[in-house]
Amino acid sequence: IMDNTDCTASYSKVFSDRSDAEATLATLTAKARAVESEPCDIASTLEEVDGGVKLDIDFTFSCQAETMIFQLGLR
Repeated sequence: IMDNTDCTASYSKVFSDRSDAEATLATLTAKARAVESEPCDIASTLEEVDGGVKLDIDFTFSCQAETMIFQLGLR
């Protein structure tokens, strides 16, 4: 049952270099923008870690259906 309580999709991955992380951020942002009916709140961080750059992103959509559509589109 969708009750609009879970409207956030999260993504986290360590990349070997910053340019790959930034490219993934751009790709995922474009996918979120294609799904949104109202502006999606996208909060991201890039952090230097052992072995590369860690990208963390939270996509908060206006409704749970958009969150599910976004997540299914990544599969």
